[in-house]
Amino acid sequence: METLSVRRLTSTRIPTVDGEFTLALYENDQDDKDHLALLYGDVEGEEDVLVRVHSECFTGDVLGSLRCDCGEQLSASMRRIAEEGSGVLLYLRQEGRGIGLLNKLKAYDLQDEGYDTVEANLMLGHGADERDYTIGALILQDLNISSIRLLTNNPEKVASLEDHGVEVEERVPLEPHLNRHNTEYLQTKVDRMRHMLDLGPLNGGARDNSHGTDLHALDQRAKDHFQKNGRPYVTLTYAQSLDGSIAASDGQPLPISGAESLQMTHRLRAAHDGILVGIGTVLSDDPRLTVRQADGSHPRPVVLDTRLRFPPDARLLTTEGPPPIIATNQQAPGTRQKALEDKGATVLRLSCTPSGICLDALLDCLGQHDIGSLMVEGGSEVIRSFLRHRLVNHLIITVAPMFVGGKTALQNLSVDGGDEGSSFPRLHNIQYRWMGQDLVLEGDPVWPDAVPDDTEAPSDA
Repeated sequence: METLSVRRLTSTRIPTVDGEFTLALYENDQDDKDHLALLYGDVEGEEDVLVRVHSECFTGDVLGSLRCDCGEQLSASMRRIAEEGSGVLLYLRQEGRGIGLLNKLKAYDLQDEGYDTVEANLMLGHGADERDYTIGALILQDLNISSIRLLTNNPEKVASLEDHGVEVEERVPLEPHLNRHNTEYLQTKVDRMRHMLDLGPLNGGARDNSHGTDLHALDQRAKDHFQKNGRPYVTLTYAQSLDGSIAASDGQPLPISGAESLQMTHRLRAAHDGILVGIGTVLSDDPRLTVRQADGSHPRPVVLDTRLRFPPDARLLTTEGPPPIIATNQQAPGTRQKALEDKGATVLRLSCTPSGICLDALLDCLGQHDIGSLMVEGGSEVIRSFLRHRLVNHLIITVAPMFVGGKTALQNLSVDGGDEGSSFPRLHNIQYRWMGQDLVLEGDPVWPDAVPDDTEAPSDA
């Protein structure tokens, strides 16, 4: 019996939004399909390489279909590999879990009639999963990779690769985002195909979206940023209406987020070391800033308060969770500082001009307090200041289907009368998802070349 083999035909540079990869095309003596390896960094001859073995899915990978999680797994894997600094994504041409595109589309029709994905495959005369990972194992051998950390939720993939001589040191999960089109499909993966997925609890007969954002990737990015810079990784997040309003008017809070996106906010809080708001938010909302609708630890509250107007009876001083850090300047009253410190708060006096708080100095100081990741929630002046001074690493905006005609988050971001349009960032690495009726958009802000010299928060923050 002839032994199966693969041969690398060519490799070329592929720049992507996640970074520059090398794409290698392989031929084999089993089929006439072009199997691919997408390489990032130096991986040949290495151990414990981060690897995704991805099977082709035209509807998910190319069209962005919401019926499955394939396209999301592909993009998340590329991002995770790039953030790791090295890794491999194998793209195996075995569409529809090995049954081909035609039969997969027929299976979709059967699923629309009420059959699950396994039943549909069996009705068409196929197995639940007919994929073969032999070629993937041979490509890894060609790359002289002795052991891998495998990005997968599928225990059968781990077992198959190990059967073909690949040493899997660790399974790295890929957590899905739920929507109304893929929930039953993902549940079938768990119930009938032993996929290791956390789909969240049932809520009124429907699944909550347990992973509103890729928290693992966000956490890794934050750790890398803190290790490199010694200051927190900043995630700016807020909710707005269709017309951009974040409140009805000054000092008048307005519930905007739906239940699902509010749960996402609490998961984000749990993923950060600190959470920052301005004193205006404390005076108008008296927030707790704790994690109540998700598992995890409470972040440490940070409040920008130039005149130390922080109320001594605010819930941040009495609620469960770490005591707040209150950032002020040298001109704030000393008597109020002592009263707040007697209540357990930490008051940071930052050297700056009389009218504001230097955000650069604040981030450096928070890093010294072991806050490696900071979630900035608002209000509008705080949002504008962090964006204006380009101190945001990641941005998450929830858009609710309502009109308010109230106070907007952003106006002019320019400094010292500069051109307004040139100061607004664009987003790269964009992701969109539905959380109930809310649309959640996230990405990484990229600014024009000019960078403001001052990094001072406004006096009324």
